[in-house]
Amino acid sequence: MICPKFFIEELKKHGLDFYAGVPDSLLKNVCAYIADQVDAEHNIITANEGGAVALAAGHYLATGRIGVVYMQNSGEGNAVNPLVSLMDKEVYNIPVLLIIGWRGQPGVKDEPQHVKQGKITTALLETMGIRYSVLSKEPDKTAEQIAEAVAYMKSTNEAYALVIEKDTFDVYRLPDIGKAGLPLSREDAIQTVASFLGPKDVIVSTTGMISRELFEYRTACKEPHERDFLTVGSMGHASQIALGIALEKKDRKVWCFDGDGAVIMHMGGMAIIASKCPKNFVHVVFNNGAHDSVGGQPTVGLKIDLPTVAKALGYVAAYSVDTAEALQSILPQLKSAEGPVLLQVCVRKGNRKDLGRPTTTPIQNKEAYIEFLKK
Repeated sequence: MICPKFFIEELKKHGLDFYAGVPDSLLKNVCAYIADQVDAEHNIITANEGGAVALAAGHYLATGRIGVVYMQNSGEGNAVNPLVSLMDKEVYNIPVLLIIGWRGQPGVKDEPQHVKQGKITTALLETMGIRYSVLSKEPDKTAEQIAEAVAYMKSTNEAYALVIEKDTFDVYRLPDIGKAGLPLSREDAIQTVASFLGPKDVIVSTTGMISRELFEYRTACKEPHERDFLTVGSMGHASQIALGIALEKKDRKVWCFDGDGAVIMHMGGMAIIASKCPKNFVHVVFNNGAHDSVGGQPTVGLKIDLPTVAKALGYVAAYSVDTAEALQSILPQLKSAEGPVLLQVCVRKGNRKDLGRPTTTPIQNKEAYIEFLKK
């Protein structure tokens, strides 16, 4: 395997020292090293992958130096627009080095939401005309690949991608950089809110730990999963799925269980929710200031005032709590309030080590949810 320090120092040898992107579980060790060793002006965890590409473009325009953009392969979709309409040789011809975690790689067992993306990861790069190589797990070969990539980018001003397989990087642990002292765990908060729902209420939960913890809660209570749509992929879009349901099922209260990283990734969705005035919409954001599912790298979630943002966009009401007592106190108000309403629940980072994954398939989840909505 490759030592993260070695990899970053090889990039630095070639003048690449600006990083931007969205963390990925396959890149968590190298992302942890970057977060720990690179100053905040040269490592920016962005709202989404397209924004990271644009940041790299700005860095190149200002300095003439190539930026590095890291992402999970699911982020290729967010990055397509700036890659083909900004960076491409037929437009501005601006180089960027892409570091892409290859979730769902064919032949490697992974979660269902990654399977399709894994199959088309390299094909998407080929369609965009982006040269790539799969990073070696041997240091000498890795150094050669980096040198070849940089030489190509400097000679052509075109993008280049290094595709990262599972278990490529050695372990590097990021020190705890979350907000200290938050007493409430996300799992406890999810259980508290879920247990409060009315018999016709439904949930749309975002990707990652939130959906996993919600599924485990139902299982522990020996309850069916039919009223929870688990958005295991498409990070940042759970609120729009929930909005689509709320607009058509006005007799049901729709609860969106969201995360701070997901909300920030497509924050414009909050403006659309507010503009449609769904009275039956409750937007619960479990905010721990971290991309918890992919290594705990920080978001700006605990540095911004989400309730004020929601109110400015047109939410009817917005609240923030950070204790179990405050959460239990506010829930009765949400049950009777006209939406859209936002509830920010500030929680500590982390999850229990034995947390499982949904045992139903996405299609089974969808079909059960549709049947419940018909009742």
